[in-house]
Amino acid sequence: MGRLIELSREISDGMAGINPRYSVRVRPFSTREDSAKALGGQASFEISEVAFQVPIGTYMDSPYTRDPEGRDIGAIGIEELVLPGLHIDCRALGARPFGAVRPEDLPPASTLKGRAVLFDFGRAAHYGEKAYDESPPFVSTAAVDVLIASGARLVGVDNRSPDDNRDPARPAHTRLLRAEVFIVENLIGLDRLRGREFRFFAIPLRVKGASSFPVRAFAELPGA
Repeated sequence: MGRLIELSREISDGMAGINPRYSVRVRPFSTREDSAKALGGQASFEISEVAFQVPIGTYMDSPYTRDPEGRDIGAIGIEELVLPGLHIDCRALGARPFGAVRPEDLPPASTLKGRAVLFDFGRAAHYGEKAYDESPPFVSTAAVDVLIASGARLVGVDNRSPDDNRDPARPAHTRLLRAEVFIVENLIGLDRLRGREFRFFAIPLRVKGASSFPVRAFAELPGA
């Protein structure tokens, strides 16, 4: 096994979701004291209750997000979520208001086929700040079409969405998910992948009927 790089955000009690009115709740469902009484003091356990609305943290969108006939999170196979990765340095675009990834910003089509393509906008450090959602960068429709035609299998970003948030049609989500190209959002740690070969893992729970779900995303670098 090579070196593993964490790419997912920690989920914690009170953490804001896509809408600040909603948040994560992490609390004891059964306390150690409760279980100690039930077990006559011979042992004690805490059973946790975790409640949240998706999307939250680092998460994946399934085709069902946009298409009622599309596959949901639970229907995606493990083998589809372990992929050779490709890092694309888009920090210059991320520093500009509404910086757009264009086809000319992408590497040759042959390098995209079968890969998880991760766009590093340099935005991860601003998560939870107003700046995170101000004039965010995005992947243009033309670039999305190149990714699909080239056979990319997954698109990841270190911001809220690959879409231009000024466009209510959300073309990146629509085109990618209808082409069965999964989307992972709010990644961290992409700076550690610059110039590196790696395998990308993004594994959600197998939840039937869920459109999106948090993932434990990480990269495996080759070597000991």
